[in-house]
Amino acid sequence: MGETDQDEAKVTLAGAADAFLAKGPLRGRTVLLVHPAWHSCGSHQVFVSQARAYRALGARVLSLAVADAPGANEGSRAHKAYFAATEDLECDARFYTGMSLISVLKPSFLQAVKGWLHGNFAGILVASTELAPIPAALAATARIDLIHCNHFFCMPAALSLRRGGPCPVLLETHDLQARQYALRNEVGWTLPPAAAFEEMLAIEQAAMRTADVLVHLNDEEFRIFQKMLPDQRHALLYPAVAPIEAPARGTPSGLILVASANHANFLSTVWFLEKVLPAAPEVPVRIIGNIDREIRARAPKLWRQHEALFCGRIDDLDAAYGEAAGVLLPTIEGHGVSIKTIEAMSSGAPLIATPLAFRGMGLDPVEFGNVALALKAEDFAAAMRRACEAPPPQGIVLAHGRSGSDTRKAYERIFAPEAYQEALRALVTPLLPAGP
Repeated sequence: MGETDQDEAKVTLAGAADAFLAKGPLRGRTVLLVHPAWHSCGSHQVFVSQARAYRALGARVLSLAVADAPGANEGSRAHKAYFAATEDLECDARFYTGMSLISVLKPSFLQAVKGWLHGNFAGILVASTELAPIPAALAATARIDLIHCNHFFCMPAALSLRRGGPCPVLLETHDLQARQYALRNEVGWTLPPAAAFEEMLAIEQAAMRTADVLVHLNDEEFRIFQKMLPDQRHALLYPAVAPIEAPARGTPSGLILVASANHANFLSTVWFLEKVLPAAPEVPVRIIGNIDREIRARAPKLWRQHEALFCGRIDDLDAAYGEAAGVLLPTIEGHGVSIKTIEAMSSGAPLIATPLAFRGMGLDPVEFGNVALALKAEDFAAAMRRACEAPPPQGIVLAHGRSGSDTRKAYERIFAPEAYQEALRALVTPLLPAGP
């Protein structure tokens, strides 16, 4: 693919905020979102933003959530828990599916289990989706104009609903999953030999080749996947993240760390607790999100030492940002764009972060006046102490100036729902056949 083709494929968001252009271009169209049945994580927030953007563009939006565990099928406790935790996913109709427990006896799944014992997560996730039935009501839908699939292992469900007609399928990759699985195998238990990165990548790529357009959330993986799959069409579409809209209440105090339960967040939180916090024990910190269950299960000693810091999932996250003197982003692991970093940027609050927190965004955080960057644990701890000093230190934007902070301006330019909506319109409207 030449430079001209790359430029045409790359959907940029600069200057995309004209609300008039976004009114109703998908009116009369039906869009199906296919995605894992995940909640309380950055990926779920991406799904929420997709649904809102398509509806704002005038489309009728359907959602199919695909569970990734045997027995988490329609009507199960997992199904009910998922829907209870995802009321913010606003669609015209929502569906759920997952493989039944009895399906574990099928030869295809038993074969995938053999690979899973060696750490081949790619294979077993694809097998799980292949065995998940399409809900009858969704299968009976008269017309689907566009399928927006999330994560490669959900592609079997997307393709089964394509019905061979002129229905384009977008696959939003989210990140290079094989890399995540290989990292998990380095620290987790598997039967030897552990599944190789190349083996899992081949499964991931095979699913990608069945999509019409591959959509990437960050510039790093946009370039990587272009090289890996040069014959596919690629687009860069930074995710939209709902803004934190809480003004500071009184005098903000203390620092917050927000993290969901994934492996990269686990490693980063452990680094923070083991290396950073002992150097700033006097600084008040709250750790918010379901990362608490990962620490409790996988680092029980750390959990016992710091249990009082963990708040779990809370209802009013905006208030937590508004009440905090600063936000901590102690990111030492992870690939792809960080949703929690974008969320923190939108708050306009002072941020203390490692450079890796801003990966894949095409931004230089050194230029942000309300960001203190620290690579070493002792520097991170020193920045925490300075953030809680009175009066606040020079170079850190005060609470009353958060709406005009550098990170808030960058958020509005690149990651705000309006910018995402316009970029999505520019991507999908040329793919649809003429007429409603």
